[in-house]
Amino acid sequence: MSRFWLVRHGPTHAKAMVGWTDIPADLSDHAQIARLNAHLPNVPVVSSDLSRAICTADCLAPRRRLPHEPDLREIHFGAWEMKTWAEAEASDAALIHAFWEEPGPIRAPGGESWDDLTTRIGTVLNRLSQQADEMIIVAHFGAILAAVQVAGGFSAAEVLSHKIDNLSVTRIGLAPGLVHRINHIP
Repeated sequence: MSRFWLVRHGPTHAKAMVGWTDIPADLSDHAQIARLNAHLPNVPVVSSDLSRAICTADCLAPRRRLPHEPDLREIHFGAWEMKTWAEAEASDAALIHAFWEEPGPIRAPGGESWDDLTTRIGTVLNRLSQQADEMIIVAHFGAILAAVQVAGGFSAAEVLSHKIDNLSVTRIGLAPGLVHRINHIP
């Protein structure tokens, strides 16, 4: 069984739906990063291929780095990318409400559904589990919650009730029911 330490990248301060847009993280909280490093084990690290995850992974103490993994990206918001809730609601109120309130097969226009994201994350977790028994994954809010859903066998609505703070750690095992801790701030 593989164990994963899921770390959410540093804050972007964006007030919009940021999925695949590549914006930087604010990594100026050196004390928080030091606490994060002290909390994490000395195991291999992989990150999404977006700079906010790469740079956060680069801040971790020297550990063996694995190649960046595009499948660890955030959900693709399509036409809603970099739009605020109000902007998306103005274009199609019923769709944006259904997307967040009844997560599952409903897709963002030109983007992904929650089910698409969960399938993508489940596939990459299975692939990564072949590389090491334990690893750190630096990723995004949606990707981390999708991993929790895969590991815990939760519904989308259940998993979306959780908060995932920037620079927090969520621990899972790759088997149903193995969610050890969600959103721990070291």
